[in-house]
Amino acid sequence: MKIQLQCVYRVPGLVGGALCGIVVNETLESISIDLGFSGNTLAEGLVVSICLGGAFIGSLFSGWIADGVGRRRSFQLCALPMIIGAIMSATSTSLWGMLLGRLFVGTGMGLGPPVAALYVAEVSPPAVRGTFGGLTQIATCLGLMGSLFIGIPAKEIVGWWRICFWVSVIPSTALALFMEICAESPYWLFKRGRTIEAEAEFEKLLGGLHVKPAMNDLTKSDRGDESSGIKISELLFGCHARVMFIGSTLFALQQLSGINAVFYFSSAVFESFGVPSKLGNTCVGICNLLGSIISMILMDKLGRKVLLLGSFLGMAVTMGLQVIAASPYASIFGGMYLSVGGMLLYVLSFALGAGPVPCLLMSEILPGKIRAKAMAICLAVHWVINFFVGLLFLRMLEQLGAQLLYSIFGSFCLLAVLFVKKYVLETKGKSLQEIEIALLAQEAT
Repeated sequence: MKIQLQCVYRVPGLVGGALCGIVVNETLESISIDLGFSGNTLAEGLVVSICLGGAFIGSLFSGWIADGVGRRRSFQLCALPMIIGAIMSATSTSLWGMLLGRLFVGTGMGLGPPVAALYVAEVSPPAVRGTFGGLTQIATCLGLMGSLFIGIPAKEIVGWWRICFWVSVIPSTALALFMEICAESPYWLFKRGRTIEAEAEFEKLLGGLHVKPAMNDLTKSDRGDESSGIKISELLFGCHARVMFIGSTLFALQQLSGINAVFYFSSAVFESFGVPSKLGNTCVGICNLLGSIISMILMDKLGRKVLLLGSFLGMAVTMGLQVIAASPYASIFGGMYLSVGGMLLYVLSFALGAGPVPCLLMSEILPGKIRAKAMAICLAVHWVINFFVGLLFLRMLEQLGAQLLYSIFGSFCLLAVLFVKKYVLETKGKSLQEIEIALLAQEAT
């Protein structure tokens, strides 16, 4: 129960991150009218995409911040730019004020996910680590759905978009306050040589009976796991290059599978078949949430690798349905069912594994010495590819056509299946030390 509370307390920040970041999707039109850049597609694109630039910056520095001030304080630091950015956006009177606010929000969004993954991996017992890790994806889904519903009145009520930004301050503030009563990561404390404090935090998390076994597990690893001297070149080209390759490639394939392109294009697909975009987006959100809940339940039963394989394979099949729907041989009604049904099943398949697993898996397989900094670099890859997929999707759709573009996305899904089968190690039920030893043995063979 104690650990459950620690994980639940960080949910508001993840909800807030999604809420702050995605709230402009429903309110962009009214924002552009009020701030005087309506019809300027470049400005509208910047309001949306500058968040990704901020997320890249936040993610890139998250590892150094998490190692420097600890996981708990990093959560609070993550909340700070989201609060400041949301307030700046809510009170902005010009495009530049909005862009600056969105940049701050993005920085907090980039800092949060890697720290959340680290925290879950380091405070959760092996038997339930996957279940608690699934809360991250569920919180993100709740934030996405919250931003959708909060933004609905924006077109009818003048200035409603300002209320939306003010509402997004609430979960970020809750995160900063709740983390004050949460435990610090015992792994981080031990790595800093603060053994007595690490024991106290283990007692708070696990109870007095489990303190000695937990400390023995930590002692098996190198006491001098101080990572301040780790250089980026060592991560990319040294003895950790293989695990960095696995992490970066997995995040790259996650984005190249086309998930964000599907999210961006879902409204247009629904409207082309006469389905109201609000109804369609609600269905997408429900599928995303449902898949995340199922994933959380199955994570510690089936394992990470099985969920990843099934998820990417399901995404490949459902992307194939959309390829068929886009072909000239599909009838009007057949194309509608294949396209809409394929899109919803694709989102469901993504939420079952490809969405929640990579972040958790990376926090498990990365050695303690490099965990925070390596997570930062891997997630920076995620944000960069996310940015370019969003930037180039519509242009590629115009030049290549939906059928060929969806075929490319489906091919990346199949490539991900092969990659996971060959390189990904199962981590279900193993301690972080056991995973590290297993990876060392794998590298030696």
